[in-house]
Amino acid sequence: MEIVATRLAGVFVIGTTLRADHRGSFGRFFCEQELAPVLQGRCIVQINFSRTSMPGAIRGIHFQRPPHAEMKLVRCIRGRVRDVAVDLRAESSTFLQWHAEELSAESARMLVIPEGCAHGFQALEPDSELLYLHTAAYAPDAEGGVMFDDPALNLDWPLPVADISQRDLSHPLITHGFSGIVL
Repeated sequence: MEIVATRLAGVFVIGTTLRADHRGSFGRFFCEQELAPVLQGRCIVQINFSRTSMPGAIRGIHFQRPPHAEMKLVRCIRGRVRDVAVDLRAESSTFLQWHAEELSAESARMLVIPEGCAHGFQALEPDSELLYLHTAAYAPDAEGGVMFDDPALNLDWPLPVADISQRDLSHPLITHGFSGIVL
């Protein structure tokens, strides 16, 4: 596994080498030992799955507040998505900045999103599927989100928005008084 840092502290792109032959391919999805520099003692406690049917659909942008803040490791296992991490950490040098990666089964890359960063994605192909590895269990009372089209973030979505849930449409805009997530 190759660990590549992004300009956002704690946001990494993990590359996996796929070994292919006439039968197909094989690659490591997760290795606690190889990912130890990223996990830094955290444990994976929950694995989630999503399928997004329509290209252009957006899910997010979600986060969990402390004490239930979580690190997510996100991998596309079918289709293709534009995956986004948004830095909402108070006093971060990259506060309100974001990093986007195109993830696909073929690329075999994974995006690591640390505590205090929000996550969202846009499906670029039909029936795109993601697996999420989490370092904290889902806590509904700690859930938060920001709008996918918040002008304070100026996110770059490659396709016109085709679908978004009512829940995700109800996230607030970031205001001048938003000081970020204190971890």
